[in-house]
Amino acid sequence: MKVLLREDVDNLGYAGEVHTVANGFGRNFLLPKGLAVKATPDVMKQAEAWRKRAEARRAELRAEYDLLAEKIRAVTLTFTARAGDSGKLYGSITTAQIADKLNEKLGTEIDRRKVGGEPLRQLGEHHISVRLSGDHHPEFLVVVQPEGGLPTPAVVPAAVVAAELEFETDGEEEALEA
Repeated sequence: MKVLLREDVDNLGYAGEVHTVANGFGRNFLLPKGLAVKATPDVMKQAEAWRKRAEARRAELRAEYDLLAEKIRAVTLTFTARAGDSGKLYGSITTAQIADKLNEKLGTEIDRRKVGGEPLRQLGEHHISVRLSGDHHPEFLVVVQPEGGLPTPAVVPAAVVAAELEFETDGEEEALEA
């Protein structure tokens, strides 16, 4: 089914564009919600006007998202949670918790589904991205600290441990040869 988009649709296209979509998607989603109309010759005459209006609206949104992205990049959120000796949390910090705290701090209404991807299950610093639009994905810092103010366990990267083990092994071989 060929449809002319009346509004921007995520993962499909922008207003004023003609797209071929599955019949069910068009009949059950796009048409009833008013996001698109069937692409007939009469409707195609209106396409240019819709494109111009949508472009103006996108420019306004782009300016708003630029300002919001700068605010988001400046944010650092801190959470405390119970954790084991290895730094793994007993539970997790969910994206809903992160989104609520971010909205509280900024005074915005960012949907929790657009914040991050996976719940945080480890102590330390995490960079979380926010999907504002297709072009705007600002990141901010979330710090997860252990309850009780205990110091964070030192997590040594595996490459460093492997290099140290290799270095120690070389020294032992030289001592055995001598």
